[in-house]
Amino acid sequence: MTLAPLNWTELEALTDFQIDTVNGPTNAQARLRLFGHSESDVRVTLYRDNHAWCPYCQKVWLWLEEKQIPYRIEKVTMFCYGEKESWYKRKVPSGMLPALELDGRLITESDDILLALERAFGSLGKGMEDPRVIPLRRLERLLFRAWCGWLCYPSTSARQEQHSREQFTGIVDKVEFALASTPGPYFLEEFGTADMIFTPYVERMNASLYYYKGYSLRSNPSLSAWFDAMESRSTYRGTQSDFHTHAHDLPPQMGGCWENGEPQMLINKHRVDNGSWFGLPDVTYPEPGNARQEALYRVIKHRANIIRVNPADDALFDQALRCALTRMMTGEDCVPPPGSDAALRYLRDRINVPRDMSIYAAKRLREALEATAALVGDRQGIPIMLKHRRDQDPALFAR
Repeated sequence: MTLAPLNWTELEALTDFQIDTVNGPTNAQARLRLFGHSESDVRVTLYRDNHAWCPYCQKVWLWLEEKQIPYRIEKVTMFCYGEKESWYKRKVPSGMLPALELDGRLITESDDILLALERAFGSLGKGMEDPRVIPLRRLERLLFRAWCGWLCYPSTSARQEQHSREQFTGIVDKVEFALASTPGPYFLEEFGTADMIFTPYVERMNASLYYYKGYSLRSNPSLSAWFDAMESRSTYRGTQSDFHTHAHDLPPQMGGCWENGEPQMLINKHRVDNGSWFGLPDVTYPEPGNARQEALYRVIKHRANIIRVNPADDALFDQALRCALTRMMTGEDCVPPPGSDAALRYLRDRINVPRDMSIYAAKRLREALEATAALVGDRQGIPIMLKHRRDQDPALFAR
């Protein structure tokens, strides 16, 4: 059975999704977080990137959420997707992110920020300079360097590729040993600073190596248990991205990510880009019952800009988008207008997690966009750029 597309009023009636961005669960849309406190209690302003791509911003963001420190958020454009705001360059001439104001004092460098926050508000479990945390911080840097050595440099031979892989997996073995040395799933007996330090780049390693190297970090049992434990925390879920977002936001940030062309890598790449997105090892907690409603709510809220920035004719894409949303909410096919397949896939490829919506909401929306596009053709959208992501410039959406 096929349906005619619902109009926007009819679609609006299908979602009652709401989120309290100020006092509710961790979310990427917030500009102010109070955790039940008064706004007069705010001593902290976090300057983080607009798209939630920056790993160092995620580290500080997660710390503030775990400690429930009231704070304001100012969002800043990263060089890889737009022009840095002049007001921010006056404040931080280097443009580096994150930055944080604590009681009027500006601090940059994520580790320095965390040390200052610990002095002001106490540590998150064992602190940055705890004798048990310092070796784990060093281990995280070793893992980071091995990851960069494998991902960010082209291999000239199968032997070199294997060597880079073994360098990385050798450090992974050390991480596995560290995790297995504690009674629970975390790096120490309880969640704390060490886990927060590993989180941003391990999340990005998991995505990038799956996509570019055919390797799943979650195939390691202790790391798999650690990921599961992290996903049990609403704080992490609110900052968590997905494989598609990271696979395509990392190349301009890292100076390039190199595929190895192996069979498993090609399978993984096709799946991340084209689906199915369910069952990917980027998330394992059960899908919330309101994932579709969240996706619908977020699209409706921003539909004018979504339609305006799409390369297709506005009227054509408006109808095509409503077809995809109709399918997402009813489960029935809704045939879009001819020639809209590339436009639907353009949007499919530019959903960002967690900037736009949470991970399962994004999967549901991508699934609906792809299934609807497939009804009228196999044309792909404009390819995602590798050297920069100016297609995601926030200025385009602020007009």
